[in-house]
Amino acid sequence: MSVEKVLKLIKDEEVKVVDLRFVDLLGTWQHFSVPAHVIEEDTFTEGLGFDGSSIRGWQSINESDMLVVPDADSAFLDPFTEVTTLNMVCCILDPITKQPYPKHPRYIAYKAQEYLKSTGIADTAYFGPELEFFILDSIRYDIKQNASYYYLDSQEGIWNSGKDEEPNLGYKIRNKEGYFPVAPTDSLQDLRTEMILNLEKVGIEVETHHHEVATAGQCEIDMKFDTLLNMADKVLKYKYIVKNTAAMYGKTVTFMPKPIFGDNGTGMHSHQSLWKDGKPLFAGNLYAGLSEIAMYYMGGIIKHGKAIAAFTNPTVNSYKRLVPGFEAPINLAYSSRNRSAALRIPMYSSSPKAKRVEVRFPDPSSNPYLAFSAMLMAGIDGILNKIDPGEPLDKNIYDLPPQELANVPKAPGSLEEALQALEDDHEFLLKGDVFSEDLIKTWIDYKREKELKPYSMSINPIEFFMYFDV
Repeated sequence: MSVEKVLKLIKDEEVKVVDLRFVDLLGTWQHFSVPAHVIEEDTFTEGLGFDGSSIRGWQSINESDMLVVPDADSAFLDPFTEVTTLNMVCCILDPITKQPYPKHPRYIAYKAQEYLKSTGIADTAYFGPELEFFILDSIRYDIKQNASYYYLDSQEGIWNSGKDEEPNLGYKIRNKEGYFPVAPTDSLQDLRTEMILNLEKVGIEVETHHHEVATAGQCEIDMKFDTLLNMADKVLKYKYIVKNTAAMYGKTVTFMPKPIFGDNGTGMHSHQSLWKDGKPLFAGNLYAGLSEIAMYYMGGIIKHGKAIAAFTNPTVNSYKRLVPGFEAPINLAYSSRNRSAALRIPMYSSSPKAKRVEVRFPDPSSNPYLAFSAMLMAGIDGILNKIDPGEPLDKNIYDLPPQELANVPKAPGSLEEALQALEDDHEFLLKGDVFSEDLIKTWIDYKREKELKPYSMSINPIEFFMYFDV
């Protein structure tokens, strides 16, 4: 959408408020709103000012002034606000140099796309993430000096099978049995349908929606694939739409990787492929119908898997999901159809256009701009350096004998391990000035200080269960 069309839309729809949004370092949308009359043609070049020192991981207080410059093509009418509101995603500029801010994740995604083109390998990277989430009826949590707890609930939760609900109708989902049952067991059909209608209102094409494996309202809505930057934008739109639609129904949504003990966690399986001049590059006559480029791309993901996990699985909670026995893969291997491998080659279609690689270890707590960019950069490194992904593992990896399993590289077992891997292995991210040493250091320092440190010092209720009587 051009600037002229945005200004016309504001007039035609009688927009009263324009909401300006940008993504912070960790992947959360930030925003402020202005009366519609403030938005003029030069706003799209001159921008509007804000305090960058109040944004996590960004500017110091002595360099706090920054600019938001709206991207006209990102404009969409908000389906939730009472007053007609137009939302626009923004770029971030330095007010002195007018250069893009190097730690703005959206700019990093833009640079990743440009770097791909500069290599001559391809001109387009497509991403199709599958975001899972839990729809809950309530959530309470607190941490104090003398107490710590969380309590979540869902009418579908198997723990409510004996609850007096006046009446209890008995349709509770047993652990790992939530995949595809019809109503009344799946109680969330209408809510998910409302979510996809709202997603399509804001220009997101939806392919499917369904209940997921876990008890207690685990769901999935799949978007049609798009280019890296556009898809990262859509992921944040998706979260906004899903959360707000649920709130209108009196429910809440979490994208935490592992909110429920003893059942499947929440992933963001990320399908990806490279194209050039309108032609797919991942189709060929090698394993599972892949090309040499696709094999090397997987080699890069496997080689740098531990490092990119610091971006694709960036929370302490992420590693409660990456454990043996569930569908989240902990072994860095590839296979066709096999969902216990970290990289899967879907075999639903023989069309070259459908040939892609599904990276299964990412989760939706990630910042999509950084996660997608990190995976692309690892894949490019694999292609440029012809990194062999090794032999496929076409069997259930969880059933492998110990001596065979020992030869399979593992995903990190903790955020601490992932951050150390990123610290040791990030040269591939610096190519083309896509990521910077400053951003990587800021990311590692923030995660260690703001997340790992308080987590390591806090006391978990299970410690009382195991150790109080020592």
